[in-house]
Amino acid sequence: MLARYLPGLLISLACLATTSCAQPPERSEPWVELKGARFLVEIAADDASRSRGLMFRTHMDADRGMLFLHDREEPQAFWMRNTRIPLDILYFDRHRRLVSASLRTPPCAAGYDCPAYPSRGPALFTLELNAGVAERLGVVEGDELVLGPGVPSISP
Repeated sequence: MLARYLPGLLISLACLATTSCAQPPERSEPWVELKGARFLVEIAADDASRSRGLMFRTHMDADRGMLFLHDREEPQAFWMRNTRIPLDILYFDRHRRLVSASLRTPPCAAGYDCPAYPSRGPALFTLELNAGVAERLGVVEGDELVLGPGVPSISP
């Protein structure tokens, strides 16, 4: 009877002795949590990446977003120039509390004639998610954005 289990046992012992059977490491992509939902985020922390944002993209996975880190906490304004997917634009202050949102913000192909969507208060972070996500989560002003370990720290 032991002979039946011996091959599997030997393979298991071989795996323990080497790294060839090791589990893959956890993804180290930056993430944020909002209302208990986790989103892997691309970070836009410099002028070039903040200006480009999600322009020209035709799709964003449901568990993804883009987190903009601003240099100063101040009123922010985003536009949807050359953005091809509708988005929820969520503005957070230095305490990572939601100060305002532009929900279901439509794409805009009008170039420099696209409207701006300003925050209603000073913001240090802006999170863009697929349109409808904030509504589905029941997001309201004052909700806290939790920053995962992959998100760079910034000082207001």
